[in-house]
Amino acid sequence: MRQLGEQVEQLAYRVIGAAIEVHRLLGPGFLESVYQESLEVEFRMRGIPCQPKKPVAITYKGHQVGEGQLDFMVGDILIVELKAVEKLAPIHEAQVISYLKMTKNSLGLLINFNVPILKEGIKRIILSS
Repeated sequence: MRQLGEQVEQLAYRVIGAAIEVHRLLGPGFLESVYQESLEVEFRMRGIPCQPKKPVAITYKGHQVGEGQLDFMVGDILIVELKAVEKLAPIHEAQVISYLKMTKNSLGLLINFNVPILKEGIKRIILSS
């Protein structure tokens, strides 16, 4: 596993803090879009550089075959994928891994807001070389 840079780790820490604040105020039970909008507000208030709903090209053998959409690209180095589901499934993790491959980034945060304690809904996903 490659060593993650201090910059991406610092951003991850700040993103988790912002997500905890959103969850603290809203709690579980809303649609993913509500958390997306709220987190974008929190990012902007905290000066966290983000690109919400960022399109990402999906390529196959050098040919673009489709387009995905990241919930957030933070600081051009961290992918943040949001969910509001009863339980995270392997497909959610696979989605983040695929986005990491397509963007050539090494760290993604998968955050499920539909949990009593947000810490239980955060999963760090590292793309190993």
